Amino acid sequence: MNGFFQQLQFLRPGLNDLVEILIVFLLVYRLLLLLRQTRAMQMLLGVLLLAGLYLLAVILDFSLIRRLIEALLQYGAIAALVVFQPEMRAALARLGQSRLVHVLGASRKERIVDRLVESAEQLARSGVGAILAVQRETGLREYARTGKRVGAVVSPELLGTIFAPSSPLHDGAVIIVGDTIQAAAAILPLTQNPVADKSMGTRHRAAIGLSEETDAIVIVISEETSRISVALRGRLDVGVDSDRLRDILELSLPRSATAPLGPSTVLDPV
Repeated sequence: MNGFFQQLQFLRPGLNDLVEILIVFLLVYRLLLLLRQTRAMQMLLGVLLLAGLYLLAVILDFSLIRRLIEALLQYGAIAALVVFQPEMRAALARLGQSRLVHVLGASRKERIVDRLVESAEQLARSGVGAILAVQRETGLREYARTGKRVGAVVSPELLGTIFAPSSPLHDGAVIIVGDTIQAAAAILPLTQNPVADKSMGTRHRAAIGLSEETDAIVIVISEETSRISVALRGRLDVGVDSDRLRDILELSLPRSATAPLGPSTVLDPV
């Protein structure tokens, strides 16, 4: 009897085994939550049914049925990747919304917001006119191609250099994607709607025009008045202070739009 129990010692889980079991359980539980109420869950149930039929065919020695199920499972996996691509993409997107990803995204978002606010403040104090188009969900590649490629991390010093009156890039807009200045001296569309304040120049009309065509946040610093304005969804908020600008950016910038992107991933050579 003692020899029998000694043979069963391998069934006693250790600490590593318990941790591994817990991790696998959490992963399977999370996967089932992601697949719940989707076509992928129906597919999973179908696979389990086929697995049961395959086991039954093996037990009863139904060779034809076994071979058919083996062939179906072999090529069905590739077909499932194609058929259920939308569900898999949605599941991965939901997985990316975990708390850890949110914490990392929030930290990155705070950094880019701080840089944009500090840049706007320094440009306003220096009386330098500028227009910053910050991409959200809608891509700005079409407008970035009209300018000069930069591909550098956003910083107050760099933006001050770009918009300095002596700089060849000071005319036009800067396109910002994530924490990267993708292009400078970009041409933006002017709004075709009447503007109530006739003192607004080309920069303000371009800011409104871009915000009408895209969901971008457009920050404008007036060269004449040093006021900071923000265009969003076709509306221009004139004379915002730093706190108001920070609130707009924090509320309007999604975490997905603040991920850093390399200079070669957005723009084609211009």
